[in-house]
Amino acid sequence: NLKFELSFFESLHRRMPKDLRVASVLAHIYTKSGKIDQGLRMDRKLVRLDPDDPTAHYNLACSLCLKGRKADAVKVLRDAIARGYSDFNWMQHDPDLNDLMDYPGFRQLLLDLEIN
Repeated sequence: NLKFELSFFESLHRRMPKDLRVASVLAHIYTKSGKIDQGLRMDRKLVRLDPDDPTAHYNLACSLCLKGRKADAVKVLRDAIARGYSDFNWMQHDPDLNDLMDYPGFRQLLLDLEIN
């Protein structure tokens, strides 16, 4: 039940606001339940808490894409890759990034990575 999970992890997050695992799960639940703005805020927080984590940057790019911020999403994807993100196959099939598939900046990113 997403409503229960959301309530549970919001409560945990209030008690442990800097716990990366709690924040990560909460970001995922927000996005899964369609609360994209809250998910984006949580993804931004995760990047602030752990700026070297490539997955945090990747997830932030996904949230930006879901908000229609394509250029920002590609920039953050580049940041994720620079920090070590390397699952390029998933990146090309991730439903959260569907709106980027025909976006020139994303196509250029794939060309720069020599994949497509």
